[in-house]
Amino acid sequence: MKAPYQSTVTLLLALLFAAPVIAATSEAPINPQDLESFVKEMEKEHLFDAGSLQTLMAEAAYQQKIIDAISRPAEGKAWHQYRPIFLTEARITQGVEFLQKNRRTLQKAEQQYGVPAEIITAIIGVETFYGRHAGSYRVIDALTTLAFAYPKRAPFFRQQLKEFLLMSREESIDPLSLMGSYAGAMGLPQFIPSSFRSYAIDFDNSGKRDLWQSEEDAIGSVANYLARHRWQRGEKIALRAKVEGDRYQPLIDKGYEPSFAVKDLLKYGVVPEWAISATDNKIALIALEQPEGFEHWLVFNNFYAITRYNHSPLYAMAVFQLSEAIRSSSALTLPDNR
Repeated sequence: MKAPYQSTVTLLLALLFAAPVIAATSEAPINPQDLESFVKEMEKEHLFDAGSLQTLMAEAAYQQKIIDAISRPAEGKAWHQYRPIFLTEARITQGVEFLQKNRRTLQKAEQQYGVPAEIITAIIGVETFYGRHAGSYRVIDALTTLAFAYPKRAPFFRQQLKEFLLMSREESIDPLSLMGSYAGAMGLPQFIPSSFRSYAIDFDNSGKRDLWQSEEDAIGSVANYLARHRWQRGEKIALRAKVEGDRYQPLIDKGYEPSFAVKDLLKYGVVPEWAISATDNKIALIALEQPEGFEHWLVFNNFYAITRYNHSPLYAMAVFQLSEAIRSSSALTLPDNR
């Protein structure tokens, strides 16, 4: 059994004085009773020391700008507005540089998990611009704000706050020191706490899982995440298609999880850009909004695996297209395992 959380900073404060359970910002719309209940849950379910945890939670500050940010996600944009955010010359060029710099680690991850080097690179590129934009919010502030002042997704973020405290205890990290996104995502690959606990790995064999400073750990963790979400080595990701008539609409209505067979394409009026083997796994059809109409794509199980990282077909398509641009711009000879 693990020992109760004993952060040096918060334990010292707890010994000096008893702190009330209240967010640091006085105007914070957080009910102190909700925080009190949360502390009791952590004490009962996970053997946290109530006094130390009360002191820690008193340091967590409500931030209205976190609520503002999560209320306008980029995934709410149309594809023609979303794509230019990530498909830029700078992101492509620096993606090639990241790939070259980390070639051996990426090849190791590709060999071990089956995920192409350029896909791993593109995810880190989309998430944090290769570590340049890893988040400016304290993770504990983000998760506390969303857990207790964002009713729309409060249960999810309350669970993530629990996972974060458990993660901090397990990894012997001061929870007040960690920075991340407005949604509490952390490090180069922007793992939320539950993902960190389940999928982060020590790929550089340093003895700890460090997604903030270790590019090797970030690379291995992204590859492990996708492999655990059923990435299929050597299989397709996405393919442009033309549609005829209006018979294809029921396929779009099914969503982006592959659910129909290649042999059914013609009867729905869907024509792939290139021939697809009838033995290929199930596929889905998605429509991406452009100013002049919609473009259509057939997407495969590996596309769906990317959406397990971020549940948006726009996100997965940005990762796929960025990966293709990085691959075609790179002079390296890397295994083509799609």
